[in-house]
Amino acid sequence: MPGLLVTLLVSSSTALAQTVSRDTSFTTHSAYLKAQKQHPEISVARPAVPKGVRSSSALTYCNLPGGRALQLDVFYRPTKRQRPAVLIIHGGGWSSGSREQHWPLAQQLAGHGFVAITAEYRLSGEAPYPAAVQDLKTALRWLRAHARSYAIDTNRVAVWGFSAGGQLAALLGTTSHDSLYAAGPCYRSHSSQVQAVVDADGILAFLHPESGEGDDHKGPSAATRWFGASKTVRPELWEQASPLRHVDAHTPPILFLNSAVDRMHAGRDDLRRQLDSLGIYSEAHTFPNTPHSFVLFNPWFEPVLNYTVAFLNRVFETR
Repeated sequence: MPGLLVTLLVSSSTALAQTVSRDTSFTTHSAYLKAQKQHPEISVARPAVPKGVRSSSALTYCNLPGGRALQLDVFYRPTKRQRPAVLIIHGGGWSSGSREQHWPLAQQLAGHGFVAITAEYRLSGEAPYPAAVQDLKTALRWLRAHARSYAIDTNRVAVWGFSAGGQLAALLGTTSHDSLYAAGPCYRSHSSQVQAVVDADGILAFLHPESGEGDDHKGPSAATRWFGASKTVRPELWEQASPLRHVDAHTPPILFLNSAVDRMHAGRDDLRRQLDSLGIYSEAHTFPNTPHSFVLFNPWFEPVLNYTVAFLNRVFETR
């Protein structure tokens, strides 16, 4: 598997080092080459950084046992006025991708008055489900622990995710009270609750008639690698990780941003019906004739940003 080497420090009487090959098969460039074949007009979205936006990069949000340091980046405009925060979660089939792919989005959100955070999480090649969910819950606790440093309003925290990151964002939003995902050694006294979710082409139900996940006839699928078992061997895990199975009165409002690839948002309409029955606000916007990776490219980046900002302003009543 192609990749660069990530060094993990292992605790012992003598510090030992081992290497894990990081999957770099999904990058903005690889997604562009694939999408450009059908959409020659597209370009990678790299808008100018809004005036006054600053960043704090490669901050460690948790040191895991064994010396693994999980990192994030914060984009903000200095101010004393409290602002909502948005945790941005990259995609890549739970096995690839990187937080840097969404720096342009984070910069633009910061320009619109949000504190935007891009966080890494352990991928399937390093640790199987539910490690990624637990890592991101820890990132949410970190941002609340450091709210004063960035003038974050801890009662207005959103998660935004693309693809696998969208599934993770929806799962974070629907499992606020589930102790399974609260594991992790860092900032345990702080909350990991979220008050809004933006799911950009993330699956809502793995075992669903609309889902294409779990096709292993050419080798283990992305989801099979993440769960460490096929859907026929461990179906309970696939159900457990489906946001659709966790919707209740505590679920926050959700914005769905979707490509023309229907299987990438399997379970969305069923989940929206549940939200409607509970009186919870949701929106869904589908971009016609778009590839799965549409959020990374012009001409779709700007409307994705605009829908996100309008939704968060509505939910958070931002002035």
